Order: sequence, then structure tokens, then C-alpha cells
Amino acid sequence: MYRVKMIDENVFWIGSSDRRLALFENVFPIPRGVSYNSYLVLDDKTVLFDTVDKSVSCIFYENIDFLLKGRKLDYVVINHTEPDHCANLYRLIEKYPQIKIIGNPKTITFLKQFFDFSEQNYDIDKNFITVKDGDTFESGKHKFAFVMAPMVHWPEVMVTYDTKSKILFSADAFGTFGAFSGNIFADEINFECEWLDDARRYYSNIVGKYGAQVIALLNKAASLDISKICPLHGPIWRENLGWYIDKYKKWSAYEPEEKAVLIIYGSAYGNTENASDILASALSDEGVKNIKVYDVSGNHPSYLIAEAFRCSHLVFACPTYNAGLFCSMASLLADMKAHNLQKRTVALIENGSWAPNAACQMKEILSSLKDIKFLETTVSIKSSIKDEQRLQLLKLAKDIAEDLKK
Repeated sequence: MYRVKMIDENVFWIGSSDRRLALFENVFPIPRGVSYNSYLVLDDKTVLFDTVDKSVSCIFYENIDFLLKGRKLDYVVINHTEPDHCANLYRLIEKYPQIKIIGNPKTITFLKQFFDFSEQNYDIDKNFITVKDGDTFESGKHKFAFVMAPMVHWPEVMVTYDTKSKILFSADAFGTFGAFSGNIFADEINFECEWLDDARRYYSNIVGKYGAQVIALLNKAASLDISKICPLHGPIWRENLGWYIDKYKKWSAYEPEEKAVLIIYGSAYGNTENASDILASALSDEGVKNIKVYDVSGNHPSYLIAEAFRCSHLVFACPTYNAGLFCSMASLLADMKAHNLQKRTVALIENGSWAPNAACQMKEILSSLKDIKFLETTVSIKSSIKDEQRLQLLKLAKDIAEDLKK
């Protein structure tokens, strides 16, 4: 049975949620599920904005059929060709063989890679309308302007602005993990308490590497009079847009969201964990209030990447393992480098029973990131903590506390 929501006059949300999927892109845990958003404009011509993942195809087509009420579907705008958004294009063409596809030159390249349109006798070259930055398209009362957003987060991504409703169909920008529970608007839910962590984790892991490209899109969008933001995942924004846009400005510029200390440790037998806990306790004694401690082996890297985007000061505590880094820490640091983290203050703790050299190896990896400042105090432990190392941890806590005041 259909489930649609009106978001503006003749503009409807026709998406759905998936609470069964365990891993988004078969990588990222989504314990709260995920939504797939698609939008339909009923005008002189009918225009669909993106499709949905194949897992929610059934309700998607029931929603379309209910709204069209026998009308044909004239156009589909493909803002993003990733399969969780264009998986239904093939079947859509079967149902509406006269449909025209709107996208940019890279869009059609990717669509041909995903689909064999010759099997449907569908001439995509003839039925594809190519648009570029600044081009417009009218469906009747609605006029759509297309804005290219390459690498946010695929090369072909674009966003579409409806000049009538002042809606920005933002593709993956401003998206978040999480399934809907009836409410689809951000002002209907406690977004900051219940959704912000997932939004940050979505941004930092899906889009985070491409901060410069996100800034370019934000600069383009600044000239538009936007009343609503309609992403492909997560709630629709119609109030307090500036608050969420400000989050994107910070994340895309790699500015710490908060003055906070994040301690991430790897520990085979508990001694490096002990060092991390001593440091956290000492930080508290120094008056530091916003401290988080994570076991790198017990938390999925996506959560730790998101926390690193949030926090200003990062502490990595790691034992030497097979003459290298503790395997989970090595994986995390490689992931952090891949996501282009910048502008952080870093402290290092190493442990090793016969040849502690983890600090040197961690510093080598992290030094390749931009604007990373290392605190001078590095704590080196051999097997377990003695009084000397405890004093070094207390000194490190003082150093971090002083740096937080700057």
C-alpha cells in the first residue's frame, strides 16, 4: 500500500526506509536503518527525481502509481547514479518506455556501464537530455536549474533547484543514515539528539574526503533562495537550514566541530588501555570535560572517523605488533588518511615489550595529513606502566589541557 508525503504544492516524497540492511554499501553499520528518498513533481509534465534502492522497489512503484493516477511519467532527473538511487531505472523504463532521462555527460556514461539498454530496445542516446551547470528545464509551472556537484561524492553528481518551490534536490549532500518513523521533516524530530551523530558519520565517511568539492557546492548554493533541502537519504529540511548548513561548512573545511579530546587505543592485554584510562582521568583532573575513550578493536572505524571529525584533539595509544602497528590501529589510521582529515592536534602513546616504535610509525602516517600539530610529549611504555610513565601521562594531560585553552 502506498505511503506518500506532500512536501510542497504538487511536490511529493515517494521514498521508503530499510530497517533490515545491516551494512550500508556493505561497509558501514546502520543499526537505525536508512531511508531512500525519491521525489515526484506533478506539473504539465510529470518529473521524477531519482529512484530508490531495489530493496524498497515495491512501495516505490505503488507510490508512483497512486500519484500518477493513470498519467504517464514524462521525465526522470538522475542527480546521482549510485545503485541505491538509480537501481530502479531499468524497470522504470519498462513501465514508462516513453520516459526521457535528464542528466549530465558523466551521468549517461555511468548509466551505460550499469545497464544494457539495448535489451529493452530503449535508445538512451535519443531519449537522454544532457544538461550542464546553469542549464534550466521547465515542466510547466516549475522551472528547474541544474548545478553540477562533481565528487560530492561521485564525479557525475549534480543537484537540482526548483525556482517555483525553492526546493534544492541535493543528491547525497545533507544526507544521513537512519530510517524514518513516520516523520520525514527535520523539524518534526529531535535531530540534534537523535540524528546528528548519524549525519556526521554519514558525511565524514561517505563525503568527507571531498571537502573542497563540498565547499564549492556550498558556495554555489549560497546564491540560491532555498526554502527546503531534499536529500536522497534522511530528513527533509524546511526550518533552521542555516544550522545544518553551518555543520557542513565546518565538516567540509575540516574545522573541529567541538573543542574535545578523543582517545583511541589498541590494547592486546590491557596495559595500553590502562594508559588511556589514566590519561583520561588526568584530563578530567585538569578540568577537561569533553573526553571520549574508544577501543579501536571494539568500534567500527566509521564511528571513530566521525568522532575525529568532531573533536579538536586526538590521542592515539598503540602497541608495537609484529614490528608494525597494532593491526586495528593501522587500519584506522589508513582510513583516516583516506578520508583526508586535517587541522587536528595529536598526541601519541606507544607500548612495546622489546622494541616500542609505534609512535614513530603513527607519526609518519599522520604527518601526511594537512595541518596536523603534534604535541611534544610522547609517552613510551615497555610492557606495563611504571611511575615514570604515569608521570609522563600526567604531563601529557597538562599539555593537552593547556593547548585546549588556546
